[in-house]
Amino acid sequence: MSLPLTLASASPRRRHLLLKHGYNFRVTPAEVTEIMAPHLSPGEITLFNARAKAHAIARQEPHALVLGVDTVVAFEGEVLGKPANMDAAFAMVKRLNGKSHDVYSGVWLRHEESGRERGFIEVTRVHFRKLTDAQLRAYLARIGPLDKAGSYAAQEDRGELIDSIEGSFTNVIGLPMEALAAALEEFLQATA
Repeated sequence: MSLPLTLASASPRRRHLLLKHGYNFRVTPAEVTEIMAPHLSPGEITLFNARAKAHAIARQEPHALVLGVDTVVAFEGEVLGKPANMDAAFAMVKRLNGKSHDVYSGVWLRHEESGRERGFIEVTRVHFRKLTDAQLRAYLARIGPLDKAGSYAAQEDRGELIDSIEGSFTNVIGLPMEALAAALEEFLQATA
């Protein structure tokens, strides 16, 4: 990669995915207020938030290619973000229990110096097994859900909660690596 890459996120899962896939990057978490507007679709919400994060950091680091990402869970027409507390986390996984939902990630790339930017949305369908309340509480106690959209962690699932995934597994973790690799390649070719 010819441009330095900056991840505008404090997410340890996103950092891990980028490292695992061989990217060199720095981390500068964006401090923006994320929107959860009911009049916007889940994809529009994530893309708006990802763009806001990328723009906030790109102004500070104009030479870098800044990566902003936002992920939400959508279920029965409602967007589920991160839970406020353990009771809210339990209520979320209880609603998702034994059912299917969609994970949306908005990804935004911004290079301030050239003014170039590009965004995309990735959607993955996740099917949950049916668990008892006790099993759900034990799962939540094990994974620490408070920083996770939808209150669960695909990367820490031992087969107890997730039955199957249709689409990008890394998207469910918080960063669709396959789509990101293609977007970065396209972005860098157009910038060269």
